[in-house]
Amino acid sequence: MHRYVLLLLFIVSSTVFSQDNTTKLNWLTNIEKAKKISKKNKKPILVYFNGSDWCAPCIKLKEDFFWSDEFIEKSENLILVMIDKPRKIDVISEKQMIYNNEIIAQYNKGKKFPRMIILNYKGKVLDEMSGYSYYGETANHFAFINKYI
Repeated sequence: MHRYVLLLLFIVSSTVFSQDNTTKLNWLTNIEKAKKISKKNKKPILVYFNGSDWCAPCIKLKEDFFWSDEFIEKSENLILVMIDKPRKIDVISEKQMIYNNEIIAQYNKGKKFPRMIILNYKGKVLDEMSGYSYYGETANHFAFINKYI
């Protein structure tokens, strides 16, 4: 019986400590809100266009780049916005999907995923970057954000 209790405690503690790093990031889902925060805090806005349930490069980029300790540290100098375009209808609300489609039409006309853009507090695009390789090479992505932090 004692072994089972220890095993249960081990499983519970492993689950708690294995939470992904996304909980450490403050992703907004509204660019207008991000612009207000950006103006107040004098930080650029990083918008990430993501296909969370179908885009394999998006999923890999999340694991290799956004979940990295280095990105988490650097993200303190950015206002983060994630615009998701899932294929499953239950991933985000219908209202959020309508909003995201409007933002994609405005800022990601080519519908490229994954895609990152840097905006100023007025919503002007300062820079953009698309794609990700399966080799886990994040150097270009860090160089992209380092120009603005």
